[in-house]
This record gives sequence, C-alpha cells and structure tokens, in this order.
Amino acid sequence: MEMKTWKADDVFVVQPLVKRIDSATATDFKATMIDYINAGNMRIVLNLSNVEFIDSTGLGMIISTLKSLGRDGIMTICCLSDIVKSLFSLTRMNRLFEITPSVEEAIMKAQGQPDHG
Repeated sequence: MEMKTWKADDVFVVQPLVKRIDSATATDFKATMIDYINAGNMRIVLNLSNVEFIDSTGLGMIISTLKSLGRDGIMTICCLSDIVKSLFSLTRMNRLFEITPSVEEAIMKAQGQPDHG
C-alpha cells in the first residue's frame, strides 16, 4: 500500500494514499504498519485525510495495528472525513483511539502534550 510518511521528533506520521481501507487493501495496510512498528516507530499518527471509506476488515486491521504497538506504543488518528468519523462513532472506535481534527494536534497527543486550545 502506498503511504506517505514523515517524522515529527519521535512521532512517526503515516498517511495512506488510498481512498479505501477495505478487504482488498487491509492486509497490505497492516503488513506495512507492522514493518513501521518493527523498525522502532512506537508513537504513530495515522492521518486518514485521503481515506473516504473503511470496511469492517479495515477497522479490524487498524485495531490489530494498535494491539501490535503494545503498552509502550501510542497511535493517534487524525483528519477523518465525515463518513469515516461516523463509522468510528457507530463502532465506538472513537473510545478506543485518540482522534483529533489535525495532524498537529495528533502529534501533540502522541507526544503526551496537553491541548493548548
């Protein structure tokens, strides 16, 4: 899966460059995320600004990625479209993940900094 990545201090920002995380792309998504974790990236911001749709398989892979981080890792999700935000609310994943409207806020959360707004 094609992803744009960059580092902001000790936070690794991952931005999937696909419109859908579904049964066709979810396995590749998880494998790529596991590679990032195995490379030592334990504070991850998942920027979903390009993603317009996530199915149950995609949701499962996002949860699986969070579990792969273990207790020492952090994953913050940001930039959800209205449809994806609704899906996270309906499935109550908004309780499992820290979700912010912007990449900057997500990076601050992943670093453990309080909100400034």
